[in-house]
Amino acid sequence: MQMLPPLAEALHTAAGLIAAVLAGRNFDVALARAGLSAPLRAATMDLAYPTLRAFGRGDFLLGLLLERPLKDATARALLLAALTRLETRAEEAHTTVDQAVTAAAGLARGQFKGLVNGVLRNFLRRREELLALADADPVARRQHPAWWIAHLRQDHPAHWESILAAGNSHPPLCLRLNRRRVTSADYRVQLDAAGLAARALDDTAILIDKPVPVERIPGFAAGLCSVQDWGAQAAARLLEVKDGMRVLDACAAPGGKAAHLLESADIDLTALDADAQRAARIARNLERLGLAATIKVADARDIDAWWDGRGFDRILADVPCSASGVVRRHPDAKWLRRESDIAGFAATQKAIIDALWRTLVPGGKMLYATCSVFAEENARQVEAFVGRHADARHLAMPIAVQPQHLPDAEHDGFYYALLQKD
Repeated sequence: MQMLPPLAEALHTAAGLIAAVLAGRNFDVALARAGLSAPLRAATMDLAYPTLRAFGRGDFLLGLLLERPLKDATARALLLAALTRLETRAEEAHTTVDQAVTAAAGLARGQFKGLVNGVLRNFLRRREELLALADADPVARRQHPAWWIAHLRQDHPAHWESILAAGNSHPPLCLRLNRRRVTSADYRVQLDAAGLAARALDDTAILIDKPVPVERIPGFAAGLCSVQDWGAQAAARLLEVKDGMRVLDACAAPGGKAAHLLESADIDLTALDADAQRAARIARNLERLGLAATIKVADARDIDAWWDGRGFDRILADVPCSASGVVRRHPDAKWLRRESDIAGFAATQKAIIDALWRTLVPGGKMLYATCSVFAEENARQVEAFVGRHADARHLAMPIAVQPQHLPDAEHDGFYYALLQKD
């Protein structure tokens, strides 16, 4: 392929990745396999993420602009990315159209150049009319699937609109300081020196005003801090680990919560994950932070394959879920998920926590955690668990902590339930 101008190259690359998502592939996996240079990766993400967040809107608009469905997936994805950019960066309309047409020259020997030019210019001519139609359509307006919207309205009748709005926003960048290596006061000096405005959320959490690449975060490579959402940081605080405890972090990859537990006390930690590649990420993250744990690759449900028979004082059951609380970080998820998937996740969660409960010592505590905002995976799951286990008590949360963290400007959506074994 001929050399393309920067925006055209990014549009072309983003189109390929968006097409992969629409074919059912995970965006993060497709991006990792693309092997892009750092500048092209950043430019591509700047186009792909907004397009995927707004897919319901872009798909609606494209349906109005095309006489018939476009069979070429990459050409369709290119139009989706260009339409999103035209709506969000109206002042750059001429450049967007020009560069999208140039990008189309690299698709199917250029046969879509005329189509791309015509569709985008037609959108500009009919912009107000088309956007009004989009605003009148629930999926196009909310930029989430209809079933997703219905679930949120049912589970969170007072907050469903704000949850949807948060799902379409840019996620915050929060750091967790490694208290074994740096104090909050000392680290703030480093942030100031790097020109990064930030504010402390608590003694170890710092919210960066404007997200930056990890390479620009002071002391990251040296293990002074980790990138971890403030809501996710609640897990270690709620478990209240103490020196000498045996602790299990089930489904631990990529290791953020495991590292936080190890930073909090001198514990004997086992980190478990069913995927070998993901488990390797745990090891790399702990090494960067100067921490150590026993890492095992096994399915948490098959305790005979990994448990040595010695009970744990604390268990973090951070179970697989719909990721509906972190969808702004993974915008492909809301379009790849199906309503029937929620019941599948709930069944997996049930099997995991039932198995893990056997490994908890009497008097020990298990923290059930998801990054979901759907009640079927959260409150109803825990209620059913307590009903099955006579020796389980659902403990009250500290006054300052809500079981269901709803996504907002400071943190993502998480659910926590603390369970004690009698």
